[in-house]
Amino acid sequence: MKYYIIAGEASGDLYGSRLITEIKSLDKNAEIKFWGGDKMILSGGTNVKHISELAFMGFYEVIKNLDKIFSNISFCKKDILAFNPDKIIYIDYPGFNLRICDWAKKKGFNNYFYISPQIWAWKEGRIKKIKRSVDKLYVIFPFEKKYYNEKHNMDTFYFGHPLIETISSHNINNSFFIDNNIPNNKPVIAFLPGSRTQEIKTMLPIFLSIISDYPNYNFVIAGVSNVDPKLYNLAAYSNLYILYNKTYDLLSNSFAAIVTSGTASLECSLFKVPQLVCYKTSYLSYFIGKLFVKLRHISLVNILLEKNIVKELIQGDLNKKNLAFEFNKLCEKETRSKIIKEYSKIYDLLSFKDTSKKIASSIIFS
Repeated sequence: MKYYIIAGEASGDLYGSRLITEIKSLDKNAEIKFWGGDKMILSGGTNVKHISELAFMGFYEVIKNLDKIFSNISFCKKDILAFNPDKIIYIDYPGFNLRICDWAKKKGFNNYFYISPQIWAWKEGRIKKIKRSVDKLYVIFPFEKKYYNEKHNMDTFYFGHPLIETISSHNINNSFFIDNNIPNNKPVIAFLPGSRTQEIKTMLPIFLSIISDYPNYNFVIAGVSNVDPKLYNLAAYSNLYILYNKTYDLLSNSFAAIVTSGTASLECSLFKVPQLVCYKTSYLSYFIGKLFVKLRHISLVNILLEKNIVKELIQGDLNKKNLAFEFNKLCEKETRSKIIKEYSKIYDLLSFKDTSKKIASSIIFS
């Protein structure tokens, strides 16, 4: 069969890569075209658009790039019609994907949405479009299945979170420090500033602002290769290093982490790395977000456990003074022990065997 997959962000690229692998193992004649990143490219198929061209953060940033977004939508529709796939798989990226999904259903295509739009957080009105255009919806958090069933009378499929199997299959690099020329004489603090250009531009300078006050730590930036490397050339410190596309190796050897809100928060919890979660965007984007977002927390750890486990520094609260203060607390033994103890509950909530394989099978044999 022919499959058309659309992922627009780094997390979608990760989950999409495992899904492609499982589809190819179950359907030996699979033809796959996709929008994705380097991981999906390695898994095989034809890359149509790279995620480096697609990811925009915040309301203002989306408005600035509307011409590009609408051009991508038009191109996507034409490419789908030309390829004529048996199945279209949408991985997260709801602003773009729901538009295509709604159009594709009217054209008679079979739609499979992998990773539910977070309508439980905001834009709940999207449920109408989801119900009329999605043939199967796959959720990755247990509370989402309950939410759709009880509030919207909609069946969904939950096979666990794909991050569990990804991290479980990661091979620990026992020569991490030697391989990456990082001295093994100080605790490592991981900086995860995000995977999108705008995120990195905003977050990384704030993260870097505290380095000079902590000579007894080595700070390592988790860099990504899908952005301009010049984004990381902001300052030179004797105890600052950068690694590209080695986030899991880094987290496996980290004492603590400072991260941009998103999948990175969940990754830290599964590697049992105490963390500070940060988020900052343009004032306009933040103001609009505050009007519509219904969540008490932004960190997936806190959302899943329904309480404040990791500290969140958001918008105006994210500055050098507050970051240093919270970092000092994070490094205290009592704080670290409390966070790590709570992390074990995350694994129990999300653990499921063969997540990607079960989703692939559900898509292929429906």
